[in-house]
Amino acid sequence: MKDALRRRLEQLAERQVEVGRLLAEPQVMDTAGRFKELSMEFSRLTPLADGWLAYVALEADRLATTAMIQDPDPEVREMADEEVRAIDTRLAAAGEVLLNYLVPTDPLDARDVFLEVRAAAGGDEAALFAGDLLRMYCRHADSQGWKVELLSESRGEHGGYKEVVSRVSGRDVYSRLKFESGTHRVQRVPATEAQGRIHTSTCTVAVLPEMDEVEDVVLADADLRVDTFRASGAGGQHVNKTDSAIRITHLPSGIVVECQDERSQHKNRSRAMSLLKAKLQASEREKREQATAQTRRLQVGTGDRSERIRTYNVPQGRLTDHRIELTLYRLQSILDGALDELITPLSREWRAEQLAAIGE
Repeated sequence: MKDALRRRLEQLAERQVEVGRLLAEPQVMDTAGRFKELSMEFSRLTPLADGWLAYVALEADRLATTAMIQDPDPEVREMADEEVRAIDTRLAAAGEVLLNYLVPTDPLDARDVFLEVRAAAGGDEAALFAGDLLRMYCRHADSQGWKVELLSESRGEHGGYKEVVSRVSGRDVYSRLKFESGTHRVQRVPATEAQGRIHTSTCTVAVLPEMDEVEDVVLADADLRVDTFRASGAGGQHVNKTDSAIRITHLPSGIVVECQDERSQHKNRSRAMSLLKAKLQASEREKREQATAQTRRLQVGTGDRSERIRTYNVPQGRLTDHRIELTLYRLQSILDGALDELITPLSREWRAEQLAAIGE
C-alpha cells in the first residue's frame, strides 16, 4: 500500500478516536445538532478504523512469522512460509476493503438515467448504428431487471435513429451506465455498399442522472418556450388527432428536449421538464469538472470520427475502449447486451483514479 494512502488511513483512524472522545463530553451531549453530526461521523469512520487496526495487526503477524523463516529447523521454515502466504492473502483482501472506504461514493450512483443516442458522422449508417446501440442498452437493461421507457425518437430514413431518448430505471443504473457517455465509432461494411468497403460512422451517447425534487433546478417561465405537436410513430388513431407531444426549449442555454411517449400532454410535459433539469444539472457538473481537471476522459465530444471512447470493428469482431486500452474479441455478445466485461474494468479504472488523487 502506498505511503500516502497509509497516512490517510491513519489520519481517519485517529479522527475516529477523537470523535469518540468528543461524544463523551457533556457540552457536546447537550447540543443535539452537534451530537447528531458527530455520531454520524463516528458511525461512518468506525468500520474504517476497525479495518485499519486489523490490517496493522496482520502486518505485525507477518513480520513475526517472516522471522521464523530463518529458523534452522526445516519444518518450522516450511510452516512459516505457508503462514506468510496465508497472511499475504488476508492482507490483500483487507487492503482492498480499506481502499474501498477511501474512495468517495458518487451520490448519483443510485439514480435512474436519461439515455440519449444520436447519430453523428456517417449519415444513414450512423442512424443504423444508433439503433444497434439502443438495442444493446435495452438488452443489457433486461439482463439487469431495469425498465426502459422511450421518450422521444427521430427515425432514420433507412432504419435506426437520427436521435432517440429513453429513460432507464432500476437499481444503481447510473453507476453502471455513467461511463457510456461519449463518441462511439463503428467500422463495418454497410448493407448498401456494393464494393464491400468498410465505412466508419459515429454516434454520441449521453447518460444523464435523473434529479430528485429536493435538488430541483429552478426554472423561470420566461426562460422556457413550450411547443406542442402530434406524436410520431406507432400509437393508433390517438397520436394522429391529439397534440400530446411536448417540446421545451430553454432559451438561455439553447437546450431543447422532447417527450412524445405518453398520451397525456401533462405527463409528457412533466417528463420533458425532468429531462431538461437533468441536462442543465449535467451541464453544470461538466463546467465544474472542467474547472478542476485538465482533461475529461468521459465527455460526449462533438461526434467527429477522430473523437471516440470506443470502436466497434465488425469485420474483426473486435471492440476497443480507448480510455483504458481494453480490447475484446467478443463484439457480437457485447452488442447483444453483455456489457459487464466493459463496465467492470471502467469502474475499476475510475476507482484507481480516485485513489491516485487521494494519494497525491
